[in-house]
This record gives sequence, C-alpha cells and structure tokens, in this order.
Amino acid sequence: MYPYLSLTAEAEQEMLKTIGLSSMDELFSDIPADTAFKGDLDLPKAKSELEVAGYLSKLANMNVNTDQAVNFLGGGAYDHYIPAVVGRLTGIQNFYTSYTPYQPEVSQGTLQYIFEYQTMIANLTGMDLANASLYDKGSGVAEAALMCHAVNRKNKVLVSKGVSPHSRRVLETYTHAQKMDIVEIPLKAGLTDLDALKEAMDDNVSSVIIQSPNYLGFLEDVEKATGIAHEVKKTSLIYVANPIALALLKKPGEMDVDVVIGEGQPLGIPLSFGGPYLGFMALKKDYMRKMPGRVVGQTVDLDGKRSWVLTLSAREQHIRREKATSNICSNQGLNTLAAAIYMAVMGKKGLKEVAMQSMQKAHYAAKKLTESGKYKLICDCPFMYEFAITGDFDPVDVQEKLLEKGILGGFGIGSDYPDYPNAMLFAVTEKRTKEEIDALAAALEEV
Repeated sequence: MYPYLSLTAEAEQEMLKTIGLSSMDELFSDIPADTAFKGDLDLPKAKSELEVAGYLSKLANMNVNTDQAVNFLGGGAYDHYIPAVVGRLTGIQNFYTSYTPYQPEVSQGTLQYIFEYQTMIANLTGMDLANASLYDKGSGVAEAALMCHAVNRKNKVLVSKGVSPHSRRVLETYTHAQKMDIVEIPLKAGLTDLDALKEAMDDNVSSVIIQSPNYLGFLEDVEKATGIAHEVKKTSLIYVANPIALALLKKPGEMDVDVVIGEGQPLGIPLSFGGPYLGFMALKKDYMRKMPGRVVGQTVDLDGKRSWVLTLSAREQHIRREKATSNICSNQGLNTLAAAIYMAVMGKKGLKEVAMQSMQKAHYAAKKLTESGKYKLICDCPFMYEFAITGDFDPVDVQEKLLEKGILGGFGIGSDYPDYPNAMLFAVTEKRTKEEIDALAAALEEV
C-alpha cells in the first residue's frame, strides 16, 4: 500500500522548480548554519492509511466512555440525556459546515438560530439580552470580568473560592497583563464567606464573581451577595450559573444580577473528553456596548419578509484589536445550534423535569452513600444535583476500584480544596437509575 502521506523526490523537485529554486538547502538558506538542524529525524517508518486507522482505533479502545460505564462524574461537565433530534439536525451539512455570518444577506439560517438561542438564554436567565456565545464557561468568567472593568474602569475582582478552579485559573490568565487585582474570597462551611466578602469590598472593586450551585454543589445566597456588591457604586455582580439549575431556581434577572455566565454543555452538547463546549452570557443592557461577541436581531427586508441581521457587532473586535475589549469575534456556532435545538425540544416543562429528576436522584444518592456512616457529606448545606462526601479513603484508589466495577465515580477535590483532602465530588443527572445509584452505594461500601 502507498504511505498515508507521501512526498516523492520527483514531486519535491517539481515544487522547487516552480518557485525557482534548485534544492531544499537553498529554500532554507536564510537559517543560520549554527542554528539549522543537521542529521536525520528519528521518525518511525511511514504507514498506510489502513495501518494508521487501525492504530488509532486501538488507542481509542483503551478509553472507557459513558456507554460502557455508569457515570457519576461532574465538576462542570455533566452526563445528561441528549435527544436524538439534536444530533440529527446539527449534522445537516448546511449547519455543519457554516461559519461566522460575516455576510448577513447569505447567512439567514445561521443568524436565525443564533437569534433563537439568544432569546431562549435571555428568557432562561431573566436578563435583558444574551450574546451569540463564548468558548466555554472559563473564558466566559474572564470575559465578564474584563467587560465589567471596561464599563466601570475599576481594577479589583473579588472571586469566590466556590467558583470552579478551572474558571479561576482562566480568569488569572486573562487578567495577568491587565494590571487587575484578583482577590479570592474563602469558603465557610462549603459556602462563600459573605462576611469576608463584605470586608473585602472597597471603591476599587470592579466585580464580584459567585457561582451557584458552587463547585462543591451547594446553593449560594446569590441575592445577598448581589446586595453586598451593589453597596459600592458601579460594582458589578457576575453570577456563574448552571443552565439546567436555572430551570428551578429564581431567575438572576429577578435578583438584580448584572451579568450571568455559564457552561452550555448540559444543553444537548456531548461530553467529548472536555470540549469543545459553549459559554453563554446574559446581561443588563447597560453592559451591551462592552459585551464580547455580537447580538443578532430580527427585522424585515425590502419585501416585508421576516429576516435577521447583526444588530450589534463591535468593529474593534475585528479590525482594531488594540482598542477591543474582547478577543471574541466568532462564536461556537455548532454548539450554539445544539443548545438552541435542545432548549426548543425540551421546553420549559422538559428543562424543569430534567432539573427536578437530577435533584431528587442526587439527594437519594447522598442518603444512600452516607447511611452506613462510613462516608459523610462535607457540609449540611442545600444542594441540587452534585455533592461531595468525605471519609477515610484515598480518592484515586476509590476511583480505580469503582472503575473495575464499571462505575465512573466521583473525583478528588483535595488538590483544589485542601480543607477537604479526602473528599470526592459526585454528580447525579436524570440518566441515573435507582439501581445504578444503589450499585454505587454498595460498591463504595466494599472499597
């Protein structure tokens, strides 16, 4: 068989001749002699396409996916059921291959589904408007902080330790060169220490970031945190939310929240080994001009027919990058479509049902896992679909033993939360059955 990738000597000479050169050495003559690599690269022999496909398949089969094991992992990515229609519609070639709608007149289909997505996110959060999309929750948190900084010109960000560790690290990376001061607010009994938050407030605080349910699964008092933030003039409250949880919780817009950020993966997007995902952002209209991304609006064309346009798209984000408040000039188009289809298919009742089942099953699981006394919850706090237990065990060892039984168990949070060195975080979605939860409890008693 022919090599998977081939370059014959004849083809090489033909390409060199085309550009007016006689040798590869002449092509790279501008590289200093003492810098240029000499000798042969120690590369394996070229393989055929069939051989490469077989090798990659062998590597892939070493993984364990959620069809092969019962999944109780969470921490930001959740194993929700995805209706078959989501994959069927997103797989249509017209959607699958489309890109950013730079020319609205030939991108009406793309603009329509972005418009529908924005409308549904705005309704879900109770906020004035939503943007097209961000890359993921982490970039969303960072972009929200930078946006608030651009609005109020303040430099300090107070972020709860209950916010996902991954998002906090992205925030630090984004703001590293911005001369912004990131201050971490500690937890007290699993929840943001609101007294510490109040003490940390001053006139230079640009935004307060709080997540609910927080990374440990517990429900924060977002309304009280918002009140503390707004005691300082022009300070913004950024609420990091789970879209499924929002189907049951009080809408952020009803709590005077300024910006809502979240991960859209639970809305019909596969786990996919951690991405690509979808960051959503909803906000008060006061922030609209500094918002990353764009806003799609509805109008009529010259014939009076319903149509869609880019109502707001910051020019600086495309061609005057030094003046831009964000580097987001595209959007996660296909994932945006998946989320729009999922929300449309599920509707209000469907989203509430998913949230309710996840919460009820999580509480049943917490009861089953702790009833023997071998394990206990790290905090007696209200939670929804995710919780952490602790005990005399090594989380890594427990994970390995559970996997042997076909269970993807929780994962250790000790590296990010030293106060809970032996704790494991478990997530329960509507997919989990009573039998699966009982099997998890029985397996944990054996390890």
